[in-house]
Amino acid sequence: MNLYSRLRERAAQNRPVRVGLIGAGKFGAMYLAQLPKTPGVHLVGIADLSPANARTNLERVGWAAERFAASSLDSASKSGTTHLTEDWRALVSHPAIDIVIEATGNPVVAVEHALGAFQHGKHVINVTVEADAFCGPLLARKAREAGVIYSLAYGDQPAMICDLVDWARAAGFQVVAAGRGHKWLPHFAQSTPETVWGYYGLSPEQARIGGLNPKMFNSFLDGSKPAIESTAVCNAADLTPAPDGLSFPPASVEDIPFIMRPREEGGHLHHKGQVEVVSSLERDGRVIPYDIRFGVFVVFEGDTEYIRRCFGEYGVRTDPGGRYACLYKRWHMIGLEVGISVASVGVRNEPTGCATGFRADCVAVAKRDLKAGEMLDGEGGYTVVGRLMPARDSLARGALPLGLAHGVRLLSAVTAGGTVRWSDVAIDDSLAVRTRREMERVFAPEGAPAMAAR
Repeated sequence: MNLYSRLRERAAQNRPVRVGLIGAGKFGAMYLAQLPKTPGVHLVGIADLSPANARTNLERVGWAAERFAASSLDSASKSGTTHLTEDWRALVSHPAIDIVIEATGNPVVAVEHALGAFQHGKHVINVTVEADAFCGPLLARKAREAGVIYSLAYGDQPAMICDLVDWARAAGFQVVAAGRGHKWLPHFAQSTPETVWGYYGLSPEQARIGGLNPKMFNSFLDGSKPAIESTAVCNAADLTPAPDGLSFPPASVEDIPFIMRPREEGGHLHHKGQVEVVSSLERDGRVIPYDIRFGVFVVFEGDTEYIRRCFGEYGVRTDPGGRYACLYKRWHMIGLEVGISVASVGVRNEPTGCATGFRADCVAVAKRDLKAGEMLDGEGGYTVVGRLMPARDSLARGALPLGLAHGVRLLSAVTAGGTVRWSDVAIDDSLAVRTRREMERVFAPEGAPAMAAR
């Protein structure tokens, strides 16, 4: 309730929260647009493989050139300006930086960036949720061992869902379901970067003018991003997926308490404490009025007659029996809101969502029949789509995490709809791969195989 006042205190004391940003693309640019209006925060440096593109984005969001003209991180830290560099190692090791925001969108390098930041005593806000999906529990543990904080990024849906779940539990409610909205029809799972704009609702020309990346937007559309983000929510908020993963039931906001009830009570849920994604389209393609396509929700239970009467007295939207209620936000604003994470970590020493266990996984599934020798192109591409799966099932199948399914060659054919396994691919022994395998050993759910065959 007092983040803003705490930031103002830091500004008055000339003791700002000092931040380094890795990756100045779309998410980073949105944060940069808000930063000059946020007291008590100093962006010391930006590391990007293309400093020229970072400079362009700074200009696009209204930064004056003199604000990012510092010749070094040292001079930036003393002058209150920002230094641009290609060297992320220099950024995460510099003593003037307290928090590193990882916003590259590349899960393999994001793991390296996070681990490097921990080694130098830096807190990490991880925007690259793909990395959190395949090794977030271990990243959180390594952060604790280093005496720093690892956090999901507020503004992205996983952290916002965690916030709603925390609200419900702190108020004494049992969480029945939580999740996000999505524009979904079953055939979207086979969408490719060539078909994405028609399904998404934009023309190719609109996408070109907006500088929109078709592969990235296709990952939103084909269900990969919802599966990735639902994995992060399960692992951070002590929730679990249904055995078959996400099913995207259609519902308006007002119908969420009706749909998000256990099946035996007339709802859709496999069990209480489940993560699910609600579609903004009926199965025949009709748009649902008052949808939650861009929002998040939590459904909680009034477990006594007295609480249910209170729901009714104060106009809380519930299911017909008055037992299940919903709190929601209809929008999320991506990088425009990540300052909440910066403030929470910087002045409260609290993450805005952090993995506490390995409960769910997002695995790679073939979009079409794949032949031996083909290269997988990862999230949002032509070859694989992400599927949410209980962690125990993922380990039992030896499933390949979606975040590691980019730029790897198939050793064996996989039929459409089939799970890609570790044994199906030739994969380098990268730091990200080693981190994932360590996580499987350390966090294998009780009763699951300690390690799937490799």
